[in-house]
Amino acid sequence: MTSWFSKLTGNGRLTLDNLEGVLALQLRDLYSAEVQLIAALPKMAEAAQSPDLKTALQSHLEETRAHKLRLEQAFKLLGQRPQPETCEAMQGLISEGEEIVQAEGDAEVKDAALIAAAQRIEHYEVAGYGCARSFARRLGLSEVAALLQNTLEEESRADMILTEIAEDSVNVAAVRS
Repeated sequence: MTSWFSKLTGNGRLTLDNLEGVLALQLRDLYSAEVQLIAALPKMAEAAQSPDLKTALQSHLEETRAHKLRLEQAFKLLGQRPQPETCEAMQGLISEGEEIVQAEGDAEVKDAALIAAAQRIEHYEVAGYGCARSFARRLGLSEVAALLQNTLEEESRADMILTEIAEDSVNVAAVRS
């Protein structure tokens, strides 16, 4: 497994020459993460039994499509194209979510597990967007930073919505099962 950070060099030796390169690599990683998530969210939504959870996952799919477009705008502002770069961390997080989707068991308990998987994904994205936004701000790339800030706010809101669904209904129902 190769991390986004180790991809800074092709020879496996880490050299950090400039923040612009780290930002570009972070954006490629986030782009891959969003593309993967666009494919995974419909399966998670279909597996959800809670109407609120199903709606939240479907709604976040639409936001995720907008996140991908914002990243494409950021690349354009940087004079770059999104390059195919596999975000292996997201691949692993989605794989965990797919295991839950395929698992047998109580529907309420499965929903609780789906929320846990979705929140791990959101936390990964919040960390990535927060760092990339900070890099863009430090580099004076205010338009790029604004795009990333918008997505960061949506990712944080999605996490809060999942927490509310878990605490208000899904986890309560899972305990009763």
